[in-house]
This record gives sequence, structure tokens and C-alpha cells, in this order.
Amino acid sequence: MARIAVIGAGMGAMAAAARLAVAGHRVVVYERTETYGGAVRRFARDGFSFDTGPGLLPLPAVYRDLFVKTGKQPLEECVELVQVDPSARHVFPDGTEVSLPNASRAGVVAALDGALGGGAGGRWGDFLVRAREAWDRTRRPLLEEPLWPNWQVLAEREPYPAVPHRRLLRTRRAGTLAEVGAWELRDPRLTALLESHALAHGLDPRTAPAGAAVLPYMEHAFGTWRVSGGMRELARAVYERCVARKVEFVFGAEVTGIVEKDGRAAGVELAGDASGRGSVVEADLVVSGVAPAVLDRVLPGTAGARGADEVGPRRGMPSRLTVLLALRGARPEGTAHRTVVHTADREGELERLFGAGAGPASAPTVTVLRPDDPALVPDPGHEAVTLTAAVPAGASVSEAEVDRVLDAAGRAVPALRDRVLWHEVRTPADIAGDTGAPGGAVPAPALAAADGRLLHPSNSTRVPGLFTVGGWSHPGGGLPHAGMSGALVAGLIVEGPDFRGSQ
Repeated sequence: MARIAVIGAGMGAMAAAARLAVAGHRVVVYERTETYGGAVRRFARDGFSFDTGPGLLPLPAVYRDLFVKTGKQPLEECVELVQVDPSARHVFPDGTEVSLPNASRAGVVAALDGALGGGAGGRWGDFLVRAREAWDRTRRPLLEEPLWPNWQVLAEREPYPAVPHRRLLRTRRAGTLAEVGAWELRDPRLTALLESHALAHGLDPRTAPAGAAVLPYMEHAFGTWRVSGGMRELARAVYERCVARKVEFVFGAEVTGIVEKDGRAAGVELAGDASGRGSVVEADLVVSGVAPAVLDRVLPGTAGARGADEVGPRRGMPSRLTVLLALRGARPEGTAHRTVVHTADREGELERLFGAGAGPASAPTVTVLRPDDPALVPDPGHEAVTLTAAVPAGASVSEAEVDRVLDAAGRAVPALRDRVLWHEVRTPADIAGDTGAPGGAVPAPALAAADGRLLHPSNSTRVPGLFTVGGWSHPGGGLPHAGMSGALVAGLIVEGPDFRGSQ
């Protein structure tokens, strides 16, 4: 039995902790804040309750597997999962609207044909077939196995089978998601639909590889789910599973250093008390669930221990602006859980997010969540609505920007401003406070190609006995990927460096 110190109580860290405890290890989690869950938090006021992090769960099988492997009580006995249907309603700048059924290719094709015409549904359906091929090629190395030592193979190989396109007397194939939209979908509304999946993960569709097609495919193939009572209930269930498996949590405990002995990680240093005296906790292994910049601070003189330089250059990541709305008036029957309101100024939005930030401000692409969940409101005569938009990491948010988000949301929620009782704004600074990530940056899922820019550092590090887990490590950000990261770290510790994932 090994003594394992886990830094941070995010979803990936807790997933690893539960699995390691079941394997017989003594696991202690040190969390600098006063609660668990990382970005999966809750804001409550006046009987209203909101998720301040992810509001939807793709690939619930990841957490079903976690609960199967760590106890007799399955996930569905700990939380109620509800499939969201339609998966999303999309409102385009020209006024066109379409609601897409959940996990139904035929239904999506028919809906797009009916709303957009011109064979739009057929082109999207053909795109999903190609996206599935990209998924089949990358699913195992990117999600189910530790990062390959020869990761360059993933960095160089584009998994998406792009359609040949005649352009300027040359035959070319799409190499980016934006080119897939322009050359294969050939409708600005379909392009907006495609690119909204990249924006939701903080990716620039102009530079994201064509293989990012796996992001809409995952949603199409495995469906979209919500958790009754909000996503915080999933975090609660994972935390309680950890506690049931005898994982110990120490909250309000900031790790300020990683102890090394004989060239190995041998424990953690904790911040001092009021007298300034810190403490050292010995451990046989250390698992870090914090952002790379934080890990560099607690492991001085060994920048690159994560192996980040081994997977190509890293890029800056956008964050999120979230506006929580307490509304008077009941949620209308038949309202879509999620509506995406697309910007009328695509180039301006992308430049503000990923470029120099110049140009006139306009309403961004906004995701509107309107859950049908009585646990989130004080009574049936009110509604809790969450608005999210991508913003640069570290950005300060002005009242004018919040107004633009509300203006966009008004295209999805009639008489929105007249119904507002109060609103709460969550900025990148709030995300930084919850997660410790500099600027409130939000990590994206790992993707192949793109010279390795969108791969994440290996879960093993150059410091023996030190592992990394969670959204900033392989296989990257998002609730499913965090859970998979926990499984990979547990496998590497329990089975050793030759672990190659579940078969």
C-alpha cells in the first residue's frame, strides 16, 4: 500500500483518488479552497441555483465506468441523468432557427433539410460519417491510452478524411475546421453550427485541425445529458464515492511545494499557519491536479517536469463569461434546454478572442441554458437561466460586454430583460479563483494533428513518483476527458509504466 498525496480536488483528481483507494492505496487530497469539484461549482441565491461550470454532460459512460469500478452502487443510483432533447436549438443571424434531435442522425438530417433547405441536412450527415472515421482513428490513442512516447505520430497525422476540393486550379483537402465548413458544408449556417463546437471548447476554428470534427460527432453519437439538481450533483456523487472508499480530504490546504528525495517525489509542503510555519507531508507518490503554471511554482527549478515541451508549443486559452439570470415567469412548455445564438460578426468575434482584439464590439455567440428542473428555482413561477460566451483568459468584463450577451440571449428568450429579477456575472477572475488556472483559462480536449499544439502533457512526468491528472493533462479538458485522465493515472500507478489502457 502506497501513501499518495493528491493536489487539488477537481473532477479528474477525485476520479483518480477513488480508483487508487479501491486498489488499496492510502490517498489524501489537499485542496486549497474549501470545497471540491474544481470548476464544477454552484451559485445559489433566493431559492435559485445555477451551475457556474459545465452545464451539460457528454459521454456519461466515463462516470458510469468510474462508479462501476469503485463500488457496487452505480452512477444512476447516486444522481439522476436526463437525456436532453432536443440536443440544441440554433438561432442564426439571418433569423433561421433549427432544433436538432439528440443522438439521431436521421432526425438531425431531416431537421436541417427542413430549416435550411438546399441539401443542408445531407451535407451535414455526410460530414458526420467522415467525423466518425476521425473518431475511430483517434479514440484509443487520445482518450484510452497514456500519451504515446512517439507522440509525433499523433501530431503529424490528420485523422479527418477530408473531401478533395478544387481550388485555384489545385486539388486541396481541408486542413482546419474552418476549411471543412467552407469547402464541405458550403452554408454559413452549417459553418456556424460546426464552429460553435470549437468555440465552446475555446478553440479557434481557423487554426483548429479538421480532426476537431470529433467534437460535434461525440455529441451526435453519445447524446447530451443533464444532471437533475445541476452538474454540482455529479461532483457531490464523485466526492461521496471517494469518501466511501476512505479517501481523506483536507480543505483549505494550499500546497506550496513538492518534496523530492533521492530524485523522486516524496511528499508535499503545505502553506504555513498564522505563525508562518508550514508543514511537510510525506508520501510515496504525488498526483497533481493543478494547472501547469501552478505546478511549476510548487516544483521550482524543474520547469518542463510535466513533459509539456515534449508535446509541442502550448497556446493561450480563452476563458468564459457567465451570466446567471433569475427570471420571473415560468419556463414555457417545450422550451429547449440549450439554445445557441450565433454571432452576426464571425470574423470580429474570432479576432477578439484569438487575435489582436481590435475592431468594433458586437454581440458574441452565446449559449443559453434553460433547464427544466424544479430543484433550481424557488417555485414553478420562476426560471433559472445561464448564459455563457467565450472571452480571452485574463480579460476584465465591462458592463457593455454583459449587455451584449443579454442582447444576444434576447433572441432566444422573449422579453428577457423585462423578466430579470437579478443577475450575477461570473468572469475569468472567478474561474481563476475556483480552479487556480492563471487568467481563468479553460483547457480544451486533446486533438491530433496541428503539430501537437492541442495535445496535453503526459500523465507521467520526468520526476519519478509525480503524475499529473485533470483537464491540463492528457487527454485534456471537459468533464469526460477529466474522468478519463483519472483512469489513466490510476492505471499507470497500479499497473506500472507499461499500462496501455483498458482493453
